[in-house]
Amino acid sequence: MATATFQQPFSVNAHLNDHSRLLTPKVEFSTVNFPANGEFSRVNFCPSFASTSSTSKEYAGHVRSLPNVDGSIKEKVPTPMLDMIENPMHLKNLTPKELKQLADDIRSELSFIMSETQKSFKASLSVVELTVAIHHVFHAPVDKILWDIEDQTYPHKLLTGRRPLVHKLREGNGLGSSTCRFESDFDPFGAGHGCCSISSGLGMAVARDLKGKRDRIVAVISNETTMAGQVYEAMSNAGYLDSNMVVILNDSHHSLHPKLEQTPKTSVNALSSILSKLQSSKIFRRFREIAKVLTKRIGGGMHEWAAKVDEYARGMMGPPGSTLFEELGLYYIGPVDGHKIEDLLCVLHEVASLDSMGPVLVHVITKEEPGVEYNTIKTSNEDHTGSCNSELLPCNPRPRTYSDRFVEALITESEKDEEIVVVHAGMGMEPPFQLLKNKLQDKFFDVGMAEQHAVTFSAGLSCGGLKPFCIIPSAFLQRAYDQVVHDVDRQKIPVRFAITSAGLVGSDGPTHSGAFDITFMSCLPNMIVMAPSDDTELARMVATAACIDDRPVCFRYPRGAMAKPNPDSCIIDPIEIGKGKILTEGKDIALLGYGSMVQNCLRAHSLLSKLGVDVTVADARFCKPLDINLVRMLCKNHTFLITVEEGSIGGFGAHVAQFISLDGQLDAGIKWRPITLPDNYIEGALPKDQLALAGLSGNHIAATALSLLGRTRDALLIMC
Repeated sequence: MATATFQQPFSVNAHLNDHSRLLTPKVEFSTVNFPANGEFSRVNFCPSFASTSSTSKEYAGHVRSLPNVDGSIKEKVPTPMLDMIENPMHLKNLTPKELKQLADDIRSELSFIMSETQKSFKASLSVVELTVAIHHVFHAPVDKILWDIEDQTYPHKLLTGRRPLVHKLREGNGLGSSTCRFESDFDPFGAGHGCCSISSGLGMAVARDLKGKRDRIVAVISNETTMAGQVYEAMSNAGYLDSNMVVILNDSHHSLHPKLEQTPKTSVNALSSILSKLQSSKIFRRFREIAKVLTKRIGGGMHEWAAKVDEYARGMMGPPGSTLFEELGLYYIGPVDGHKIEDLLCVLHEVASLDSMGPVLVHVITKEEPGVEYNTIKTSNEDHTGSCNSELLPCNPRPRTYSDRFVEALITESEKDEEIVVVHAGMGMEPPFQLLKNKLQDKFFDVGMAEQHAVTFSAGLSCGGLKPFCIIPSAFLQRAYDQVVHDVDRQKIPVRFAITSAGLVGSDGPTHSGAFDITFMSCLPNMIVMAPSDDTELARMVATAACIDDRPVCFRYPRGAMAKPNPDSCIIDPIEIGKGKILTEGKDIALLGYGSMVQNCLRAHSLLSKLGVDVTVADARFCKPLDINLVRMLCKNHTFLITVEEGSIGGFGAHVAQFISLDGQLDAGIKWRPITLPDNYIEGALPKDQLALAGLSGNHIAATALSLLGRTRDALLIMC
C-alpha cells in the first residue's frame, strides 16, 4: 500500500447532516487530527465495497484544504453570523459585539475565496468593519451607498444577498465581480475604475433636493483614487452646491512613492478618537453654526477672524492635509479607526442624524491586511481524492506572461539607450513592472490613477529629449484620450504607448476589458498602431518603438500567459513600419489576423486542414499604416478574406474594408467578412469562455470559413 508523508499539522473536519447516504445519520461532526510529522497510508470517508467480508468500512472522499498563515493546512472556517445575514435589514438589531463577529466571518469568507481563486481581496479586507458599520447605520437601498472601485465592494456584496454570486468567482465565471445598477437595487451606480462615486453621488443628492426627498447619499473613496483629478473637481462642486452627502475616505496608508512611505503615517489614538466623535456630534456642529451667526452679526471682520481661528485649530488637531477638504467646502471629521466597530458606529450615527449641514468627509484609517499577512502562494482549485503527498501542496509557479517578455525587451533597449524612461499609470502594478521599476529606479515614474497626467507628462519628457514609454492598461487609457489627441498626436510628439490588458480580461469583465483601443487609436492621423502575435513579435515591436522618433506609436498586448514560445525568440530586430507577413500559404481562403488573434487563426488553420481546406494565414502586425501590398495579394490570390481582431467594431477590420473598397478589390470579386468583438459588453468569465461567447475561438473562425465556402453542415459540426 502506498504511503504519503507530510510535514505540517492539519486536521480534516467532516460536517454531516441527517440525510447523509455515506455515514450513519447519528454522526453530526467529526474531526481527525494529525501530528506535525507523520505518515499515513490512506484517509477514506466513503464506503469501500472492495471486500464484503470486512467488518469495518473505509471511507473516501474529497479533501479541500487551505494554507494557513504559518504554512499549516486548515479547512474553511465556519461563519455562523454571516450565514444568518440575507440583506442589510438583518444587521439593524445586532450589538457591536455581534457586528464584530460578523466582520470576522466576512474576513474569513473572503480569505477562503481568495485562497481558491488566486484573486486578491486586499482592498475589500480593509473595509470589512467599515462596510458592516455603514449598513448598520444607513438604510440601503433607500439610502444610496456608492463605491469608487469594485475591489472594495465584496463585503458589500456579501451583505446584500449576493453571497452565492461572489462564490461563483471560485468557478471562474466572474458573476460576482461586477458592481452595476442593473445587478442589484443596492448598487445605485456602477463602480468603474475609480473617482466616480462623489460626482455621481452629488448628482443624486441634487436630484433628491429638487424632488423634495430625504434619502442620504454615502460615497466611499480610497486614497488610491484620490490620485485622479475628478475627485477634487467633484469635491469642489459639492462644496459649492452645499448639498447634504457623506464622503468616506478609506485611507489604507497606500502610497506610490517610497519617500512618502517613509514619512509618519496618520495615527489613530484615544485623543484623535475623542476629537472625531466631538467633531461629528450635534452639539459641536450646532455650536459652530451659532458661532458663525453671532460673528456675522458682530461684524467688523469678526466672522473672517473667527473662521481663520477655526481653520487653524482644526488644522492643528487634524492630520496633515485635512484642511484641504475644508478649503474645498467639505466638513472634515477624523481620523477614525476603520477597524473599531464602536468608533465607526458612533461617528456614522452622528453624521447620519445631521440635516442641512452640507457635504461631510469622514476620514477612516484602515489597513489592507489587518491582523494577518497573506502570502503569495498560489493554490490549486482541484480536489484530490485518496492519498495526499507534500508535493500536492500549493506551490504552482506564476506562468510567464506577455508583460514579462515586454519588460525583458524594454530592459534590453534601456541598456542600449540611456534616454529611455518609463511612465506607468493605472490601478495597481503587475509584478513584472515592479521588477522594471527596481531596474530603472529614477527613470521609472508611477503616477497611479492619473492617466491624463501620465500622457501629458510623457509628452513633456519627450520634448525634453528623452524617449518615454507610457504603460497604461487599455481600459484606463480611455480616460486620457483627450490628452492623447491634443498633447501627443496633434503635435506629433514621439510618445511610445504600451497598451496592456488589451482585449478580454477574464473574470474582471467589462470594467477592465480593453475592447476599444484599436478603434480610438487607429483613427488618429499621426499614430502608428501595431500589435504582436506572440512574444517574439512583442520584443521586436519594443525595439521598433524605441527607434521611432518623429511621431507617436502604440502597441497592444493581452493579459495573461503567453502563447507557445516562438522558436525565433532570440530575434529582436526592429520591424519595417507597415509590413505584415504570411505564416502559411493556401488557395481556398485567407485569414488575416491582428495581434493575439493570429494564434486563433492558426488554430482554425489546423482544424480546416483536417477537412481538406487550404488556408492562408497572415499576420497583419500593423493596423496603421496598413500593409496594403499584403492585403492586395491576399485579395488577388483568394476568393474569400476574413479579418480577425480582438477589438470592437470600427477597428482593424474597418481599415481593411476602407482600403479594399477604395482600391476596387470588392468590385473585383473578393468576399470579405470581419470577425470582431460583438457590439455589447462581455461579462466576466474564463478567458476561453469569453472568446467563445465573442465568436473569436479557433472553432468559430473555422466555422465562419466553412460557411463562406458553402459547407454549412461542416460548420455546424465543428461547433459541436
